[in-house]
Amino acid sequence: MQSRSLPVPDGLEGTRVDAALAKMLGFSRTFAAEVAESGGVTLDGAALGKSDRLQAGGWLEVSWKPKEEPRIIPIAVPDLGIVYDDDDIVVVDKPTGVAAHPSPGWEGPTVVGALAAAGFRIATTGAAERQGVVHRLDVGTSGLMVVAKTESAYTDLKRAFKERTVEKIYHAVVQGHPDPLVGTIEAPIGRHPHHSWKFAVTPDGKPSVTHYETLEAFPGASLLEIHLETGRTHQIRVHMAAHRHPCVGDPLYGADPTMSQRLGLTRQWLQAHRLAFTHPATGQWVQFESPYPEDFQHALAVLRGE
Repeated sequence: MQSRSLPVPDGLEGTRVDAALAKMLGFSRTFAAEVAESGGVTLDGAALGKSDRLQAGGWLEVSWKPKEEPRIIPIAVPDLGIVYDDDDIVVVDKPTGVAAHPSPGWEGPTVVGALAAAGFRIATTGAAERQGVVHRLDVGTSGLMVVAKTESAYTDLKRAFKERTVEKIYHAVVQGHPDPLVGTIEAPIGRHPHHSWKFAVTPDGKPSVTHYETLEAFPGASLLEIHLETGRTHQIRVHMAAHRHPCVGDPLYGADPTMSQRLGLTRQWLQAHRLAFTHPATGQWVQFESPYPEDFQHALAVLRGE
């Protein structure tokens, strides 16, 4: 265990515990919240939660166990589909329950770990635990990801994602019927002010743009095709929830649990359906598609009354 004892400066009067620890000790907000929630923060001897406010001049005691650096652990994922593979890139169809790469607090399988277990060699540029990863999908989101196998491919693909020349098309089933049926949501996204693991539309968030089109309407729900112009964490889930049309099966962002149960869903209905980009080695435009997994097909069948 490590610990620090220090007075609360006047400038942090009234600041939330997690935000204050991030400023004073260099913690991430998420880690600071975990330390507080585990009972590791006291002010003048009284335990504080992550959202409690500090009082200037009080004596702060902080105790924490240092996080181990995430590392790649080869774990086979039989359901990981290899959609395309050559000397420069590998395109995978990621199943639900698999993270893109290792991260603090995640002990399950990862795409990079699955590729390592299958004998793939991928680029080593970037953080050690994110080798070859140029974009990510949420653990509960299935569908297409491209991973770089060479350093030059990594550099080119990172630039392509940054310059927004990659076409990322998602399909989502959302509650209700968006009005208009075709539209654009442009709203900044940042960390949720009260929940460590959530994101939200916030005034000081990063610019975020989501284009959507209704493909099919059902009683109480709609199948949308969504084009991401930006790639913020949880972007589709946040934007649709902010417009009161959360992804079906997504309790974190307000989905109706009754509908989720009726459709047999245990995760958000959100699929990275199509991915297209300029191949980093050949310069050719390549495009890939991922079919809906069984749980999504079942949910659609129920909605269609089949």
